[in-house]
Amino acid sequence: MPKNRLSHKVTSIPPSGIRRFFDIAATMKDVISLGIGEPDFVTPPHISQAGIDSILHGETHYTSNSGTLELRTALADKLFELYGVRYNPENEVLITVGVSEALQCAMLATLDPGDEVLVVEPCFVAYKPSVVMAGGTPVVVPTFVENDFEVTAQEIEKYITPRTKMIFIGYPNNPTGAVMTKKRLLEIAALAEKYDLLVMSDEIYDRLVYGIEHTNFASLPNMRERTILLGGFSKSYAMTGWRVGYVCANEEILAAIRKVHQYVIMSAPTMAQHAALQALRHGEQDVRDMVNEYDLRRQTILAGLNSIGLPTFEPRGAFYVFPDIRPTGLTSNEFSEKLLMQEHVAAVPGDAFGESGAGFVRMSYCNSMENLEEALERIERLVKRQR
Repeated sequence: MPKNRLSHKVTSIPPSGIRRFFDIAATMKDVISLGIGEPDFVTPPHISQAGIDSILHGETHYTSNSGTLELRTALADKLFELYGVRYNPENEVLITVGVSEALQCAMLATLDPGDEVLVVEPCFVAYKPSVVMAGGTPVVVPTFVENDFEVTAQEIEKYITPRTKMIFIGYPNNPTGAVMTKKRLLEIAALAEKYDLLVMSDEIYDRLVYGIEHTNFASLPNMRERTILLGGFSKSYAMTGWRVGYVCANEEILAAIRKVHQYVIMSAPTMAQHAALQALRHGEQDVRDMVNEYDLRRQTILAGLNSIGLPTFEPRGAFYVFPDIRPTGLTSNEFSEKLLMQEHVAAVPGDAFGESGAGFVRMSYCNSMENLEEALERIERLVKRQR
C-alpha cells in the first residue's frame, strides 16, 4: 500500500460551504448574487492611482517584512484616532496579505498541539480551519438569534477548560451582521483576565456600522496586552483585490507572528501598500459615502425580508442580513438551492458558517438597489410557493 501523501490535518477540513453555490451560479444567466462578501464598489480612483504611481515610479521591490514604516505609522495613528488604542508602529504593527494571512500567521505563532481556541459561531469559514492547521483544537461557542447573535461571557465560560488558550471573536460579524455592545465586550474582557486567556479579535468590518459605534476590543481596560487585533482594507475601502491586511499585538506576540510571516510571505505587495497608505490619509470621505449607501440598502432588504415573512433581526454592522428561513419548512441548503435554481438568486446557507447558522441564510446587500428590489420579489415568489 502506498503511503498517505496528504496531511491528515488538511484532509480532515471540509471545503468551504460557500463555494458550491457560487460555482453553480457561474454557469447560469440572470443570477442576482446576494452571496459574495465583497463591496460592489470599485476601489476609489485616487487610491488606485496611488498604487499605479508607485509602479510608475519604480517602487516595485520588497518592503520591510513588517511593511513600510509610513503605512504602519499611518495605521497606528488611525487606530488611535478612532479608538484611543496606541500601537508602536516599529514593533507592534505588521502589514499582511489580507486578513486571512494575518489570521493564519497569528494562529501558527501562538498555538501548540492540544491548545483549545473558543470560536464564537456562526463565523467566517476560515476561523476553525485556521486553528486546526496550526495544530490547535477549535471549540465552538454558539450564539443565538434571541441575543441578536451576540455572544455572552456566561456562554463562553461554559466551554473554558485547563487547555483553553484563546477566545476568538469576530464583530461586526460575518455572516450575521451582529455588533457587540461595549457592555458585553467588557464582560468578555473580565473573563479573559480571570482565566489568563488571549483574545483574537477580527475587526475587518470595524468601519461598517450603522447608527452605533464600534468598540475596539484592544481599547478596553487591560486588554491591549492580551489582544491580537486583526483588520484590513478590503471591506471599508473596497480594496479586496489589493490584499492588504494587518495584525497588531504587543511586541512579544507580534515578533512571533512576524517570524511566521517572514517565512511564509516575505512582505505584502509594495504597490498595494502605497494604495493602502493613500486610503488611510485621504479615504475617509469614501468610507462615509459607502457606509451611507450600504445603510440605505440594509434598510431596504431588512424591511423587505420581514414583510415577506422571513424574520430578520436588525444587523448593525458589515453588509449582511441573516434571515430565518425556518418558516418555509426548508433547511438552509434546501432554501438556498431552490432560491438559486428556481429564482436565480444566489445566497449562502447559514450552516456554511457553522451549525449555529442552521435555519438561516446569509444574504449580502453588496448590490444595486434595483437588483436588491428584484431579488426581494424573487424571494417572495419562492416563499409563497413553499407555503
